Amino acid sequence: MDARAELFDLSGRVAIITGGAGLLGGKHIASASGIPVLIDLSLPEAERTARDVADRFGVPARAIRADITNEAEVQVALADVLARHGRVDILLNNAANNPKVEGQSGAAWSRVENLLIEEWEADLAVGLTGAFLCSRVFGSEMARRGCGVIVNVASDLAVIAPDQRIYRNPGLPEEQQPVKPASYSVVKTGLIGLTRYLATYWATAGVRVNAISPGGIYNKQPDEFVRRLTHLIPLGRMAHADEYQGAILFLCSDASAYMTGQNLIVDGGRSAW
Repeated sequence: MDARAELFDLSGRVAIITGGAGLLGGKHIASASGIPVLIDLSLPEAERTARDVADRFGVPARAIRADITNEAEVQVALADVLARHGRVDILLNNAANNPKVEGQSGAAWSRVENLLIEEWEADLAVGLTGAFLCSRVFGSEMARRGCGVIVNVASDLAVIAPDQRIYRNPGLPEEQQPVKPASYSVVKTGLIGLTRYLATYWATAGVRVNAISPGGIYNKQPDEFVRRLTHLIPLGRMAHADEYQGAILFLCSDASAYMTGQNLIVDGGRSAW
């Protein structure tokens, strides 16, 4: 194998991916011959994704159902992975609540004045507490072995505020205009803080911790929303689902061996304006 290719090779490495049934579900790891283990609340969807990944890339991808806000369930997932694979090499904290507001006729529920505390707490529980618990459980195992990588999936909205104008619905009064909820920005910003903390906490234990802040992925959103958002992006478009593969592989592999505690922004230039 070419020496440059070896830097990105994940052969035999076991990667835990939370929110594994989503858009970042395993194929990026499998494309470099890693073994993705998809953790999700929805086992049927995660199993379907795992089968697709296994068929496409020829790796033993699999799925586990677990509630990442419940540490006992995360511990059971770790025991399952160790029994099956004997190791954990990578944790990709990808799970998040991300309720859609684009294209809705009215989404006053998401405004600061109306956001239910239950919604706020649920968003933080999955996106931030869940990431912490998974990092504690899987990260501690990697630290025990003296080797591992954690990648936290943040967002461009961790480094800039949401431009609420892209969600506006003409004709609605201001108090009924849809907005991206505050909890999303808080969760994603918090992940970057968690990244820096864990990177220094486990630095001498051989566990590297970085974050990636991706921009929006095109997923058949309403045309008007896409038009407004792309106007804010220097490259003039949203990302394709596979355009984060290189960045994720870089952070998960030996190619980034001297990188920890950092946030890699991949947003088409949006945060540069």
